[in-house]
Amino acid sequence: MQLTKYAHSCLRVEHDGGVLVVDPGVFSDPAALDGADAVLITHEHPDHVDVAALTRQLDRRPLRIHGPASLAGVLGDAAEALEPVAPGQSFTAAGVPVRAYGGRHAVIHPDIPVVDNLGYLLDDVVYHPGDSLVAPGDVQVDTLFAPIHAPWSKFSEVVDFIRAVAPRRAFALHDGLLNDNGLAVLDRQYAALSGTDYQRLEPGSRLDA
Repeated sequence: MQLTKYAHSCLRVEHDGGVLVVDPGVFSDPAALDGADAVLITHEHPDHVDVAALTRQLDRRPLRIHGPASLAGVLGDAAEALEPVAPGQSFTAAGVPVRAYGGRHAVIHPDIPVVDNLGYLLDDVVYHPGDSLVAPGDVQVDTLFAPIHAPWSKFSEVVDFIRAVAPRRAFALHDGLLNDNGLAVLDRQYAALSGTDYQRLEPGSRLDA
């Protein structure tokens, strides 16, 4: 698989001629969806699903959307392309084997409703947890994309999450709300404490998995 990291929480995966995009939200470049055969959505928040961009892409070419059944309530006309996914389910998207983990978004505040959220393991190699800190307990993850900052997260909990997953390497995810000062501080601390090869990729960076 070849991965391209787009802004915030978006990944583009190219594998054997197929294109799979994970969490193309409003903070990422809509070009991530160009040529997509399938899309994985972890949950319904707009920083993870840009409904307008998805609808425009569906007008250009057919694709399948995989994600929690609750997405139907926000996708509008694009809901016709939704294939609901449940925690623990295995399926194939754009030729990539996928396993779904978790089921619920991390708690932001007790007064804010908790929505459904799925983490996705791609080809038993790459893990994207969405907005949760659920660690797969049945596989050794090679490449982890870790959400380094969010209204629901705490630095120590994210460090412990990375340590629990124990990947060969970890890349920063969910960093769209940070400025350069915050990124510099968190990059330094995660690199020192995560217990793995930690890096933050600039949007558009490509790597093999």
